[in-house]
Amino acid sequence: MSFEEDGIVQIDQEELRELILTGAKEPILIDVRELDEYEEGHIPGVPLIPMNTIPSFADDFDRTSSYVFICRSGKRSQNVARYLKEQGMLNVRNFAGGMLSWQGEVKEGLEWIVKQTDELYKDRK
Repeated sequence: MSFEEDGIVQIDQEELRELILTGAKEPILIDVRELDEYEEGHIPGVPLIPMNTIPSFADDFDRTSSYVFICRSGKRSQNVARYLKEQGMLNVRNFAGGMLSWQGEVKEGLEWIVKQTDELYKDRK
């Protein structure tokens, strides 16, 4: 059940699972953990943009799209969502509980590391 924390909507693992099962093009899911954490296990199809690189991508995000940020516990992704909201992105959400609470499928390896934000929007519009 969604709730709000520090002005950021929090979604739980059931809501995230539903978004994935429906194949929704939005919100765009983004993992913000470190490369080694992502490689150890991530939600299949979810791209990686490590938290420390978010500022270099901030100006290039499509401000009309919606996003859910994912990390290990929900703390780093909350900070990313809050930072991007401060940069003018209005539709950002956090996966509360992070990968520690995820009960769905997990894939190992380096599936998708975002080099340019354009990658996030192909096949979406």
